[in-house]
Amino acid sequence: MKRTLWFFLAVFTMSGFATGAFAQETASATATATIVTPISITKTADMNFGNVAVRSSTAGSVILTPAGARTTTGGVTLPANNGTVAAAAFTIGGTGNYTYSITLPSTDLTITSGANTMTVNAFTSNPSAVGTLSSGSQTLTVGATLNVSAAQPAGTYVSTVPFDVTVNYN
Repeated sequence: MKRTLWFFLAVFTMSGFATGAFAQETASATATATIVTPISITKTADMNFGNVAVRSSTAGSVILTPAGARTTTGGVTLPANNGTVAAAAFTIGGTGNYTYSITLPSTDLTITSGANTMTVNAFTSNPSAVGTLSSGSQTLTVGATLNVSAAQPAGTYVSTVPFDVTVNYN
């Protein structure tokens, strides 16, 4: 009987190891990667607020839309001779039908004429925040607000440091 008990105990132990081997399963998977065309941005036009006039006692601003239209506030007026007016323009390139995010400047840009300065801020774009490369490219235009002081001295004001517009795939 003792032998029989040891025999059953040995068979039971061995069957536990045997069924453990049959509890294991295997599945296979493949790996895939898609290389997309790197996103690119190329400036096609600089921002230009055009000709601006200011009253001597009142500051104001010129708001340039991404479409290139201007409006004024405060003591700023727009002369009949507009000069060159243009929103900044960029061509975005990349993989078709991908979306991308747009990052505009968040700090003031200083433009100067000799020792005189003005600031440009409140940048806006079209498209706004996110664009789609429907056929692999898209035009992005950028407007902003020009802040003009009372009695701002005459001159051609230019930024010594350009402003950055950043795009990135979503």
